Amino acid sequence: MNQSLSFIRDLGKHREASVLAMLAAVAIYLSFASDYFLEPRNLLNVGRQASVVAIVALGQALVIIARGIDLSVGSVIGLSAVVGAVLMRDTGSETIGLVGGLATGLACGVVNGLLYTRFRINPFIATLGTLSIARGIALLMTGGIPVPFGGFAEFVGAGRIHNIPVSFLLMIVLAIIVHIFAVRTVTGREIYAIGDNPKASRLAGVNIHYIRLFVFALCGLLAGLGGLILAGNLASADPNLGMGYELDVIAAVILGGTALSGGRGSIIGVIIGALLMALLNNAFVLLGISAYWQVVTKGLVIIFAVGLDGLQRRGDDD
Repeated sequence: MNQSLSFIRDLGKHREASVLAMLAAVAIYLSFASDYFLEPRNLLNVGRQASVVAIVALGQALVIIARGIDLSVGSVIGLSAVVGAVLMRDTGSETIGLVGGLATGLACGVVNGLLYTRFRINPFIATLGTLSIARGIALLMTGGIPVPFGGFAEFVGAGRIHNIPVSFLLMIVLAIIVHIFAVRTVTGREIYAIGDNPKASRLAGVNIHYIRLFVFALCGLLAGLGGLILAGNLASADPNLGMGYELDVIAAVILGGTALSGGRGSIIGVIIGALLMALLNNAFVLLGISAYWQVVTKGLVIIFAVGLDGLQRRGDDD
């Protein structure tokens, strides 16, 4: 009995277990509250909705672990989609469009990283500025009018393999790759080391500027990929695409156990956090609750996650 209680207490110390328990609780409640929740079509739809948030959150998690933050991911999603769609329309080349969209996300990430590492601008302020700039450029390029976008991007965004959304399968593959990178490679361990103690990392010979530039670039690249997936799902690139996604992404990362102070976080937790956010959005639809409450709920989830992290850290210090 004592061993069982000890196991439960140890399990509760891991944020992944706490979020997984919340995910299970919401799922169990919805299975009784709605007749449609357990239908395969609805469950697959939840997975599809979680995929873009999770993919972008993978990069955001590494940025936050390295003691940064990227508020521009929502706008980068929209700009990358618009650039990809415009290039494909003007050149007639699907490949150029896809590469251009990904390159746009990568370029935005590099700019964010340089503003932080070279110009010493606080990442919160820097990415808040690029959030506005990226959205403005997307609007200027299109005049506020959506641009048709199909082909392979449409397959990735809306296609299915054996009835499973391609975007969900891509999310799983990327999560495995990023997880292995974070825990098995030297660069991955350096990211955690920088977040935990930048001064000690610098004295140990870690190139802090390079690592931080790398994580911002990767975050931008994944945001660009997320933009192509969203645009492909809608078969058009709207300049307002991705608006508000920065909240979902940050909520998924923090909820998954990544510490805003840096140095702590897991990729598994990020995926669980993204699934929980998608499940909550699905719950509002199934239960017929006003969409306005979704915005309120996201804010409450972020506050709850940060507060829970603070309590856990205080318990560890004690």
